[in-house]
Amino acid sequence: MPEPLLKVAGLNAFYGESHVLHGVDLEVRSGELVTLIGRNGAGKTTTLKSIVGMIADRRGSITLEGRELVDLASHRIARLGLAFCPEERGIFASLDVEENLMLPPEIAVGGMGLDDIFRLFPNLKERLKSQGTKLSGGEQQMLAIARILRTGARLLLLDEPTEGLAPVIIEQIGAAIGELKAKGFTILLVEQNFRFAAEVADRFYVMEHGRIVDEIGIADLDQRRSDIEAYLGV
Repeated sequence: MPEPLLKVAGLNAFYGESHVLHGVDLEVRSGELVTLIGRNGAGKTTTLKSIVGMIADRRGSITLEGRELVDLASHRIARLGLAFCPEERGIFASLDVEENLMLPPEIAVGGMGLDDIFRLFPNLKERLKSQGTKLSGGEQQMLAIARILRTGARLLLLDEPTEGLAPVIIEQIGAAIGELKAKGFTILLVEQNFRFAAEVADRFYVMEHGRIVDEIGIADLDQRRSDIEAYLGV
């Protein structure tokens, strides 16, 4: 097996005196789409934020292509080719769609151009001069994903991209994520919608109480479905 693009080992994270992550271990190989699943409060979002340096007190090891990230500031981590799309989307209300798209800097060669972005998310082309927060929830999610594609990052961390969206929009988001994977992007996805995750993921890590408690490959999905339902409380 090739060396993982991203490797997290013994990761602990703290919010003040609250110990949130307890020795998290996970790996993501180049071109994979790996999903973190678990109930609310399991530590999934904290894991993503720790990887990108948004948690001040994190301990353990996080490597990207063998380079240690745990002591780097978040802006330096981003420059290494890692991009984070948060659940709250972070759309700038005072900027229109085009301005939101053009805001992030290019960090590597090969960032997606606007024509490619509009092929992926045609709604954005139609709303190019609309204020970011005037968009529907689904269009805001498309914009949030599209914005990080411009940067040239090859490892994408997506936090709950389908949260609160209508089924038809979830289908569009799923098709776009599948196309990104086909283009060679590596994706670490946090997702509560297991049915959606099962359509796009190669592997699943299950989190409980700030720990990875199981790893399930897509080939074992049908046989492990009852275990997954128990983990998620479905």
